[in-house]
Amino acid sequence: MASCVLRSWRLPFAMSNQLSGNGCTEDFGNGAERCVHVQDLWKWRLVLAYDGTKYSGWQYQERPTTVQYMVENALLKITKLGRKDLHFVGASRTDAGVHAWGQVAHFTTPFSFDQLESLHAGLNGILPHDIRVREISAVQPKFHARYSATKKTYHYKIYNGTIMDPFQHAYAYHCAHKLNVDAMRQAAEYFIGKHNFSAFITMSRDGFPKDPRREIFHFDVLKMLEIEGSGFFYKQIRNMVALLLEIGKEALPPDIILDVLASCDRRRLAKLACVAQPQGLCLISVSYVATDLEPPPGSPKSCFGRHPQINKCILPYY
Repeated sequence: MASCVLRSWRLPFAMSNQLSGNGCTEDFGNGAERCVHVQDLWKWRLVLAYDGTKYSGWQYQERPTTVQYMVENALLKITKLGRKDLHFVGASRTDAGVHAWGQVAHFTTPFSFDQLESLHAGLNGILPHDIRVREISAVQPKFHARYSATKKTYHYKIYNGTIMDPFQHAYAYHCAHKLNVDAMRQAAEYFIGKHNFSAFITMSRDGFPKDPRREIFHFDVLKMLEIEGSGFFYKQIRNMVALLLEIGKEALPPDIILDVLASCDRRRLAKLACVAQPQGLCLISVSYVATDLEPPPGSPKSCFGRHPQINKCILPYY
């Protein structure tokens, strides 16, 4: 469980007459969605990186603490807005123990900022060291961190040595069995394309998805597993990795993937493999249509962080 004392932070901002907005459906991170009329609001995009070891996933909850809870509370302290006014939404609801380098989220404000450097520094000053804001930018009103996403890329790291490296235990899954990488690579190709992934979906508290189909664009086995797709269900990637590991151990043939996919039955997979551990999984990036990321007129420049400056002290000559 993560614990952090959130410090108050003063941030100057400017009200702007160049406002934008439209109606959209917002997800408040707790499984509840409702249609809200977002009018005269500015929308902002965050790119986040975090070590998920101490957190109970992304989705908002106070105890056990989640990443969304920590970031949202930092935003509330800076903007002085209420949670319902902020409409803070993440692109991917990563599981407990899963990491991210390129998580994307958005929030709204009824005002614009003079510049984003102070906001950026303020958020990272409030947040604990295992959560960082990498980028802040203004985006189009129609942009939605989750529903506008066109592609998500994940890495799953496997440490395939007899003795686990203690410096990697929090960021890789240890498999001491010798793995047949060629067999895993052959099996991964069966996932590419649009499929019904019912057999690879673990039931979540939100229930079973209405449409269990997803498209996998790329799945490669190099030094780590790299998977790109239109989206992923609860524990879907970890279930896919678990089956690939059994194939790598040569306990199952590569074409077992086709059999499990065709079954559309989670019980079929459960007889073959247990879900892979979360620490090896990392959300690398979320992709969007370029026009959705264009800043509205009059918005401040995007901020990628700033280097601190040292003021030179010139001593008088004696």
